[in-house]
Amino acid sequence: MKNFIFVFSILLLTSLSVRAQVFEPVKWTASVEKISETEYDLISTATIDSGWHLYSQKVPENGPIPTTFVYNNNDSYTLSGTTSEEKGHTVDDPVFQMRIKFFEDKAEFRQRIKILNQELSVVEGEVEYMACDDEKCLPPDYVALQFNLQPKDDVSTIFEPVSWESSVEKISDTDYVLVSKAKIDQGWHLYSQNVPDDGPIPTTFDYNLPQGVVLIGKTSEEKGTTVDDKVFEMKVKYFEESAQFRQTIKVSNTDITMVNAEVGFMACDDEKCLAPTYLDLTFDLSNSVVIKDGESVSTPSEDNRSKEEFWTIFILGLGAGFIALFTPCVFPLIPMTVSFFTKQSKNKAEGIKNALIYGLSIIVIYVILGTGAVAIFGASAINEFSTSVTFNLLFFIILVVFSISFLGAFEIMLPNSWANKIDRKADRGGYTGIFFMALALAIVSFSCTGPFVGNIIVLSASEGGFAPVIGMLGFSLALALPFALFAAFPGWMNSLPKSGGWLNTVKVVLGFLELALAFKFLSNADLVSQWHILEREVFIAIWIAIFGALSLYLFGKLQLPHDSPLKHISVGRLLLGLLTLSFTVYMIPGLWGAPLNLISAFPPPLDYSESPYGVGNSKTGGGIMSNANNDIPEGAHLLAPHDILAFNDYDKGLAYAKKVNKPVMIDFTGWACVNCRKMEQQVWVQPKILEKLKNDLVLISLYVDDKRKLSENEITDSKLKPGKKLKYIGQKWSELQTIKYKTNTQPFYVLMNHDETSLNEPVAYTPNADDYYDWLQEGIENFKE
Repeated sequence: MKNFIFVFSILLLTSLSVRAQVFEPVKWTASVEKISETEYDLISTATIDSGWHLYSQKVPENGPIPTTFVYNNNDSYTLSGTTSEEKGHTVDDPVFQMRIKFFEDKAEFRQRIKILNQELSVVEGEVEYMACDDEKCLPPDYVALQFNLQPKDDVSTIFEPVSWESSVEKISDTDYVLVSKAKIDQGWHLYSQNVPDDGPIPTTFDYNLPQGVVLIGKTSEEKGTTVDDKVFEMKVKYFEESAQFRQTIKVSNTDITMVNAEVGFMACDDEKCLAPTYLDLTFDLSNSVVIKDGESVSTPSEDNRSKEEFWTIFILGLGAGFIALFTPCVFPLIPMTVSFFTKQSKNKAEGIKNALIYGLSIIVIYVILGTGAVAIFGASAINEFSTSVTFNLLFFIILVVFSISFLGAFEIMLPNSWANKIDRKADRGGYTGIFFMALALAIVSFSCTGPFVGNIIVLSASEGGFAPVIGMLGFSLALALPFALFAAFPGWMNSLPKSGGWLNTVKVVLGFLELALAFKFLSNADLVSQWHILEREVFIAIWIAIFGALSLYLFGKLQLPHDSPLKHISVGRLLLGLLTLSFTVYMIPGLWGAPLNLISAFPPPLDYSESPYGVGNSKTGGGIMSNANNDIPEGAHLLAPHDILAFNDYDKGLAYAKKVNKPVMIDFTGWACVNCRKMEQQVWVQPKILEKLKNDLVLISLYVDDKRKLSENEITDSKLKPGKKLKYIGQKWSELQTIKYKTNTQPFYVLMNHDETSLNEPVAYTPNADDYYDWLQEGIENFKE
């Protein structure tokens, strides 16, 4: 009755005051955004004339008429949730004497639907609303809305290609497995939890554990697909279609029934990557599936390890073993040991059998070593070493010590008491004695084989699981083969080269190589921690010095402590010296910014440089801001080596653009965005495009995967996901892109006026430089007009 009287009064007052004038202060448009293959957002946008306002969908009882949406019933779709709306304005209305929310200028309402029939092309609905200004209100009006589900080429799309669900498996009264399942749309992929440094954003799990709940081990994952990524120049693992992650927990407090977690992830297809997304997961322990005794709870990362990955590790171990054979600690033992077995045995068959047992014992000893690494550190934890700062620093030190030993400064040997005890046990004879002879070989040759063993375990760590065991199997097989083969065919030993100075040369060359490799581990730690101690120029300079010294050594210009007098150099040594000298010369231009594609996986990236323009270049600034003092505006920096002025803060960049009266180019990008790097390295560097970027606009690069935390006063509520907080800088820019430009893919480029309106249609990945230049030119001309 109150609403009827209110509406009647409005009609009466309106008819008296406006006479024949007809007001239409609100205009409605309908659009659609595709979320996935089965989900769409129906978007109703109200454009409101100045001075008028539109009421919210939710107003208190006995208040004004709310905005209401009705969607026609249709068996081809279902509504998901209710219609959402923007923040709007909330005021204490003196007339209604209540707090009322309304919108001015513009309002957007969204309703998500799920498609049940893929042939559905149109969804129809109706909106009821009432508009008021400071003097009058109009009667409720009804507008029909039509939402066209057929996509257009110029319609931006919000992608949500990965959906998550959680479940719980009960192992015992105290042990549970938290299972997180990802469903991935066709054509998209989700990255592993473990990716190398400078690679894409990994999937991460952050468990919010109440008191009385502890994690057991690490979160395991399925085998996925591992590829050699040409852009990141590293092996990268990802998942397609679906992925399952499992985390075991122990619960000591039986009152706990819920565990919450947050998953962070990034999804990519062949053309684009999305900004990192963070979703909440809830695990209901009271609704768990009981795993009966005897049922296996598989750990996919261990049980389903692909054969291809194991074969790669095995071959690497085999190669390292063959190299280790030609070191002074191992090579001389081959003829000595084989001769011992053939002479001590009653006949040739027994000699061959003893040599085979000796070789098998070598294999068992080194496989036990690999198994020990897995047992000590855990099968799922080993693969975390490759990205650990502490481990990289520790291994850097170990390799430096081993390399100095190989160069002849000192010998690294296990305690003599160990070798003496093993020798006494070897004297027992029989199979036990043969085993201890093999163990004595492992101890005596440790100074030469130790670095190989360590490298195999570290390199196989990136695969995790039992890869170190497989690596040790390959390494020990290469060591054992000569003993078995030469025992079976003792005449072959006459073809072996005699021991001599060349063995020490092999050891010294390996020492130089290990020293160079050591700095890669130090570089990993420096990059992760952003210390800027071992930047690109320093790293390249160290490698030039190492390989330059190796070249001089091979040419006989350097003599080390254990070298034999060198009257002439062999052809093989000369060729190897020429190869290392060529490699040294090749690296020198890297000090001046050359990309060094042959070794690009080893030195830090081009932008991680002490001097962005190369050693010896005194230029410290440039581009559009070059002057006597090389002044750069606050919040800006120069992108070397082309001097493109860039901002990483939206407000500061926009303020500077207004000051210099130039249009803005917003570059929505990401540190792990593959196509972003392609655009910067292949398109932006074109002279005509570079001239525009440097002189005709202001660049604002917003990194959507920036994981630096926002300051306390910058943390805000997410407008896209009610109840979630924006905690990271990247989330802030990702939400800006999604809300304002209705897309969440990178790269994404916007040419913008000072009033924050677009100068032309934004573009995404545009590898054709001419098309990109035309787009830039169009926007700049529109700004001038």
